[in-house]
Amino acid sequence: MLSLIFIIVFSYLLGSLPFGIIITKLWKGIDIREHGSKNPGATNVYRVVGLIPALMVLILDVGKGLVATLLFSRISIDQPFLNAISLMILAGIAVILGHVFPIFVGFKGGKGVATGLGVLISLAPLETALALLLFLIIVAITRYVSLGSLSSASFILLALIFKKYYFHKPVSLELLVSVLVLTIFIFYTHRSNIKRLLNGTENKFGKKIT
Repeated sequence: MLSLIFIIVFSYLLGSLPFGIIITKLWKGIDIREHGSKNPGATNVYRVVGLIPALMVLILDVGKGLVATLLFSRISIDQPFLNAISLMILAGIAVILGHVFPIFVGFKGGKGVATGLGVLISLAPLETALALLLFLIIVAITRYVSLGSLSSASFILLALIFKKYYFHKPVSLELLVSVLVLTIFIFYTHRSNIKRLLNGTENKFGKKIT
C-alpha cells in the first residue's frame, strides 16, 4: 500500500521537473527564463529556440500529467474512502502545482496547460480530444496560443457539465469540481495574456522573439 502523502509528494516533485529550462540549456546553452516571454513553456521555447526543442518540452510536460495520474490509477492506498478517480485527481492537482510552482527553480514555472492536458487526457479523454481540435482551429485562425488554451479549458468544463446534466451521462462530481478549479487556475496563470489579448499586444504564434 502506498500512502496518500507519498503520492502527492511524488506527483508534485514530478511536476517540478523544469523540462523547458533543462532542454533549452542543453540545446542552446541559454536560460529560457531570460528570453522572450520568460516562460519555460513550449510556446516560448518554440519562439526563442525552435520547433524540435519545443516539441520535446511539450511532450515531456504533457507526459508529467499522464504519468502522475495513470501511475496511481490502479493501486490501493491506506485511505479506503478514496476511489480511483479521486486518487487520480489528487495526483493531477499535485503535478500541476509542481509544474506551475516548481521547488527546483524558485517556485516559478509554466502556466500549467501542457501538464494539465496530460491530466485531462487520462480523466476525460473524449472531451480533451475535442478541446484539442478546438485549440488547433483557434490557433490556426487567430495565431494566439493563449486564446486557444483558455478556450479549450473552458470547453472541457462546459462539455462535462452538458454531459452530466443535459445528457445524463455518468460524470463524477469530483471530476467536475476539479475541472472547474483547473479552468479557473488556467485563467489565473494566463492573467497577463488576457490583458495583452484585450489590449491587442499579445504575441502571435510563429513570431520569433528573443
